[in-house]
Amino acid sequence: MIDRRSLLAGAAAALGTAAVRLRAQSPSGSVRETVGNAERAFADSMAKRDFTAFSSFVSAEAVFSGGPDGNTALRGRDAVLKAWKPFFEAATAPFSWTPDLVEVIESGTLAMTSGPVFDAKGQRTGRFNSVWRLEADRRWRVLFDRGCPAARCS
Repeated sequence: MIDRRSLLAGAAAALGTAAVRLRAQSPSGSVRETVGNAERAFADSMAKRDFTAFSSFVSAEAVFSGGPDGNTALRGRDAVLKAWKPFFEAATAPFSWTPDLVEVIESGTLAMTSGPVFDAKGQRTGRFNSVWRLEADRRWRVLFDRGCPAARCS
């Protein structure tokens, strides 16, 4: 006859081990760090005036919104790149950004970044919000992006 207490203790130990294993596989700081680094590299492509690098971070299915009227949506990589190309024409970047928030869902396949946007003089002008997706080639790319002027978004 099986001792129920031993069986329950064994099951509890197995579940505890599984929980530890799941926590270790959940979006840990290292996944958040990877996404944060991707966002910083994306921003750095603007600072370095490297449109090719910038392009590599934009998903084929990207939707960037919040244009001049606050409601325009650019759908698809080609539309996003066409609209953003003029930002790369001057010798210096017209604006910069940096993440101060990075969150990743439990599956480790979608993430959100957010942070301040600065003009060329370093004055805060708004906030960006981006959704990143881990794509089939195992690279993180921006799927959704929306800026918010400082007057409306703190």
